[in-house]
Amino acid sequence: MDSVRTATASRTPLRALATEAVHAGRDDLARQGLHAPPIDLSTTYPSYDSRGEAARIDAFAATGAEPQGAPVYGRLGNPTVARFETALARLENTEAAVAFASGMAALTAVLLVRASLGLRHVVAVRPLYGCSDHLLTAGLLGTEVTWTDPAGVADALRPDTGLVLVESPANPTLAEIDLRALAHSCGSVPLLADNTFATPVLQRPAEQGARLVLHSATKYLGGHGDVMAGVVACDEEFAGQLRQIRFATGGVLHPLAGYLLLRGLSTLPVRVRAASTTAAELAGRLAADPRVARVHYPRIGGAMVAFEVEGDPHEVIGRVRLITPAVSLGSVDTLIQHPASISHRIVPADDRRGAGVSDRLLRLSVGLEDVEDLWADLDTALQETSVVTTPRSS
Repeated sequence: MDSVRTATASRTPLRALATEAVHAGRDDLARQGLHAPPIDLSTTYPSYDSRGEAARIDAFAATGAEPQGAPVYGRLGNPTVARFETALARLENTEAAVAFASGMAALTAVLLVRASLGLRHVVAVRPLYGCSDHLLTAGLLGTEVTWTDPAGVADALRPDTGLVLVESPANPTLAEIDLRALAHSCGSVPLLADNTFATPVLQRPAEQGARLVLHSATKYLGGHGDVMAGVVACDEEFAGQLRQIRFATGGVLHPLAGYLLLRGLSTLPVRVRAASTTAAELAGRLAADPRVARVHYPRIGGAMVAFEVEGDPHEVIGRVRLITPAVSLGSVDTLIQHPASISHRIVPADDRRGAGVSDRLLRLSVGLEDVEDLWADLDTALQETSVVTTPRSS
């Protein structure tokens, strides 16, 4: 496992993003006579040196640093998953990355790290992914949250504030935040930026001052709708703390998922850029369509489009045929969903609408299909929708 970690020694990217996407985490393969990364499915590993193994476990317990030498146990780490972590850290230009079984497991681990230090207060900016919002609001981990806009973050900080949490572009409104300015407002409090929508192809939050970069790797990093995972890119000190939480709670990523994610990263720049070109074209057409009240599309681009319809959004969902009506995003095929009914249903209605998640809002994750085929499907789905009279949120 040591050989796949050497590429993370420096945060300065040595190669272009497209090159890193293809080669990071794989730099040792040719020397081993391999082309494709191996999948290590072992849950445990033999050792005839029990004293040495005990010393390595003690070292892990002290700092969370990865054990040197052969792997010990699947909950401590896995060589296949380590390759993905190395690659993602390179793409985000951080010292390390720690992978988990889901994006929510990754966020939970971050909150537990801070809570273990007595820092249970979180400052957060809406909108966030609905389950992230719920995890904070419900206090399921003993945390307390203060919701504010970006300008109010500095005033919301307290002595027990352990984290500032934002998404940019945000889910599902695609609102953008000046991460550099926000990081300055955070002072010594770590800023966690959810970079799921943008990916490192469009922005690297760590280069703008975020200490932690969160991904639901289920989305663009995997990219094919067949793997569930989360990952936090960060400095090595925080990574050690995250590994200790992962070991204790068992939120580990399966090796096969690690393999699929590493494979997904190799085409990430190509997929994101191609889908973004189509998304920008669709956003323009939707903005000019009288059946659409408002379109949200981020300045940095991307493959996500949100739009509010004049008619009934549920009828639009029911009419699509090429586009898949499903939760999630970031796949090679185009998905559409109604956030107020699905991804953000768990957020209280007033909070949801106050964050700009209108009842007429639809979220479109644009895939790799031809733009004309997608537009034909949207055009048909937008026809003859019933007029709704519910108030439109701002």
